[in-house]
Amino acid sequence: MKMMLPQLLRRAAANVVETTPSRRSFLKGAAGAGGALVIGAMVPVSGFAAEGAAPVVMGPPNPLPNLFVRVAPDNSVTVLVKHLDMGQGIATGLTAIVAEELDADWAQMRSEFAPADSKLYGNHAFGIQGTGGSTAVFNSWDELRMAGAAARSMLVSAAAAEWKVPASEITVAKGVISHKKSGKSGPFGKFATAASKLPVPASVPLKDRAHYSVIGNETLHRLDNVSKTNGSAIFAMDIRRPGQVTAVLARSPRFGGTVKAVDDKATRAIPGVIEVLSLPIGVAVIAKNTWVAMQGRDALKITWDDSKAEKRSTDAVLSEYRELAKKPGGKAAAKGDTAAAFKAAAKVIEAEYSFPYLAHAPMEPLNATILLTDDGGAEIWAGSQFQGIEQPAVAGVLGTTPDKVKINTVWAGGSFGRRATPNADYMVETAIIAKALAAKGQKVPVHLVWTREDDIKGGRYRPMVLHRLRAALDAKGNITAWEQRLVSQSFMAGTPFAAMMLKDGVDQSAVEGAADLAYTVGSLAVDMHIADSPVTTLWWRSVGHTHTAYAKEAFIDELAAAAGQDQVAYRMERLKDHPRLQGVLKLAAEKAGWGKPLAAGPAGTKRGRGVAVHESFQSYVAHVAEVTIDANGKVKIDRVVCAIDCGIAINPNVIKAQIEGGTGWGIGHALRDAITLTDGLVDQANFDTFEPMRYSDMPAVEVHIVDSGERPTGVGEPGVPTAAPAVANAIAAAGGKRVYDLPFTKAGIV
Repeated sequence: MKMMLPQLLRRAAANVVETTPSRRSFLKGAAGAGGALVIGAMVPVSGFAAEGAAPVVMGPPNPLPNLFVRVAPDNSVTVLVKHLDMGQGIATGLTAIVAEELDADWAQMRSEFAPADSKLYGNHAFGIQGTGGSTAVFNSWDELRMAGAAARSMLVSAAAAEWKVPASEITVAKGVISHKKSGKSGPFGKFATAASKLPVPASVPLKDRAHYSVIGNETLHRLDNVSKTNGSAIFAMDIRRPGQVTAVLARSPRFGGTVKAVDDKATRAIPGVIEVLSLPIGVAVIAKNTWVAMQGRDALKITWDDSKAEKRSTDAVLSEYRELAKKPGGKAAAKGDTAAAFKAAAKVIEAEYSFPYLAHAPMEPLNATILLTDDGGAEIWAGSQFQGIEQPAVAGVLGTTPDKVKINTVWAGGSFGRRATPNADYMVETAIIAKALAAKGQKVPVHLVWTREDDIKGGRYRPMVLHRLRAALDAKGNITAWEQRLVSQSFMAGTPFAAMMLKDGVDQSAVEGAADLAYTVGSLAVDMHIADSPVTTLWWRSVGHTHTAYAKEAFIDELAAAAGQDQVAYRMERLKDHPRLQGVLKLAAEKAGWGKPLAAGPAGTKRGRGVAVHESFQSYVAHVAEVTIDANGKVKIDRVVCAIDCGIAINPNVIKAQIEGGTGWGIGHALRDAITLTDGLVDQANFDTFEPMRYSDMPAVEVHIVDSGERPTGVGEPGVPTAAPAVANAIAAAGGKRVYDLPFTKAGIV
């Protein structure tokens, strides 16, 4: 994984206008209560090092007062989380890093979402504040360790001064500061006020991994468990401000269509409808609540201008892709002479794979609340994923500066990439509606709600993609040539990021996992055609790896079969330059009992195992799947074994949950999901036609984490890419059909 998303967002950082408060005023505001110790990574990075090690540190050498830790007199420790937690457990994981260096008791730890401010809370992988690309732990690792270590040092110094003992004689364990010789001890809260008056230390050692007690602890509960169980957790959909109104937006049913004429008489006659606004983004209906707004929208009579809209059906688009794939595209990777290798080949294997549009469909649809403020700015409540883009985007709508746009980040009910758009689409829609309503004399909080149908039909899909592969094998089964051609839309095209992300006709985010092929091959050629359509597309959980891993792993399975070799052994031999990929492949295979016969199924059934391995987002994952095919050719997924190497495991339970979820996500969408078009109209509308993973589909999943001392990397996305190809390969191993066109329903096996 080459971290395409971070590269993209660094460019965005250059366009973000920031205003930075003075250090004193920010400290005062962040403390929230007198006497609290407020600490962040405010020391030279060179002053921190793990015992006996010189770490590579991510982040600026002299950061601004990025405030992360508050130790209050009531003994609570609050970590300000700069990333959005949309269910992936970020709030727990980042808090654990601080708790470890602080030697805190987990029961005293709390978390809050940090204010929106890219200067103070920027993602070091992006350059702006934002969450994505499985970078939350990776980019926060150093600064949170520093913050925790600094806070601990200051508390110890405060205790030493009060007790008049050497700080070197003081120990800290589970939130209690102790001096053994004098018998004195006290909780953090007792020393918070005194510690807050001390200077931040210039040099403090960081813990060695051998001394961790919080990080890697499988007994820690998630910080959000209780609030999400009893309903007290506040999501964007829960926000209610005084005088708040609800808006829904009628958008063109065809991508690229625009409003031609509107008859809103029937809508305005509905009790509770407040206003109807014809805007460049569509027709907004504002009402006293969501139900009335939806009724009002249904009553609109809109004539759409489809002159520039997408009118093709899916089959027609896919046919055009196949025509494009007949000729060379922009070069993504080239090594050696593939033409010569094919001439000398003992065998040539070819395959074509197609992948449909896919919606993100988070359980909580897009929504945001905005209140225009008297200074020309705004206050927003949302599950904000890209604060560093959303602040300047909304400021642009309002004609102000980003510092006047306050974003209150709250819990989000999923995202999978959908809340992170380069143009801050739903935030901008909310701002446009609020501004237009204010122009009519109603300056009130506006809550824009996307319905499930808006969400499914609304675009920003995982692109539809076609892969065409060809490989040359010698007499021993070695891969002497590998050619791969992709056809796909680019969600970078037409954005300010195109100049950086589109190189020689290649979208770098589309070819990740293909252009950097890990398998040893004699010669390599990967190219791409960028297709055009008004259908809007976006990154989707694991981005390009969603399709490149499937095509690669399904194809390598065919090559192993053609060579007459074991699928795991064939991969291991060709991954000699990638020991961490070999490591997860070996672990998953061993835990799955690879090479041992599967227990026989009921009479008339066939069983098989399949494997897939891939690197994405700097993490390494292998899946082994077991399936049963019944007498009618229908597939049941029985068991999946997964191994992941994500460096130091911060919270094993969160990691396992994410890999289990990623496995279900990858398999669930592969089984039967697709967004299709008929004459440009989206065929799917809700979960009856775009079906989520069902309990009856979900196999038993085992997750095994490689014990590693490497820097922690992502887990939110890497569990997805190898899940579906492992199942597809298991089906082939059981004697079923190889699945070239997704979803699996096309093959009639589910």
